[in-house]
Amino acid sequence: MARRSIAKDAELAKQLLGNHAIVLVGLMGAGKTSVGRRLAEKLDVPFVDADHEIELAAGKSIPDIFAEHGEDYFREGERRVITRLLENGQQVLATGGGAFMNDETRARIKELGVSLWLKADLDVLLKRVAKRNDRPLLKENPAAVMKNLMEKRYPVYAEANITVESRDVQHGQMVNDVIKAIVDWDGWENSTHE
Repeated sequence: MARRSIAKDAELAKQLLGNHAIVLVGLMGAGKTSVGRRLAEKLDVPFVDADHEIELAAGKSIPDIFAEHGEDYFREGERRVITRLLENGQQVLATGGGAFMNDETRARIKELGVSLWLKADLDVLLKRVAKRNDRPLLKENPAAVMKNLMEKRYPVYAEANITVESRDVQHGQMVNDVIKAIVDWDGWENSTHE
C-alpha cells in the first residue's frame, strides 16, 4: 500500500478532528509551543497558547502570578482559561506543563479535544529549558526539579489519547510525526470526535 503524502495526512487529520481541539500536553521544553505553531499552520487551524491567554486574562506574567498569588491561584485561573478555550472548537491548543494534572481540566480536554503528549527524555528537556530563564518552577537545580516533575507527571500524561516522542530533530519532522500519529490514532472509531 502506498504511503499517503503529509499534505493528505494533514487534510485527513483536520477532517478527523471535526470541531475539536488537538491539545498538546507535556513538560516545559517538550515543544508544545514550537511544534504546536507549526502544526496549526500545517492543519490550517488557529494556534492558541494557554499560558499566553492566562497572562492576557490576568494582565500580568505567569512568573508574576506565581510570585504574587502562588501556584494554587495560578492553576485555578489556568483551569478556567483552558475550559473557555476548548469551547472555541478546532484549534491546536498548547497547555502549560501542569494543566493536564488537574482532574477537571483533563475531563474537559477528553470531552472537547484530543490530547497529545509530547514526551521527551530528561536530556532533551534540560537542553531546551536552559535557553530560557522565565520558568518559575526551575529557579534552583533544574535537573532535580525536572526529574521530580517527570516522576509525578508522566504517569498522568500517559492518559493522553496520543503520545509522540519529542526528539531533537527539525521542527518540520516533529510536525509530520504528530500529524501521522493523529491520523493513525485507533481511538477515532470509538470517539465522539467524528
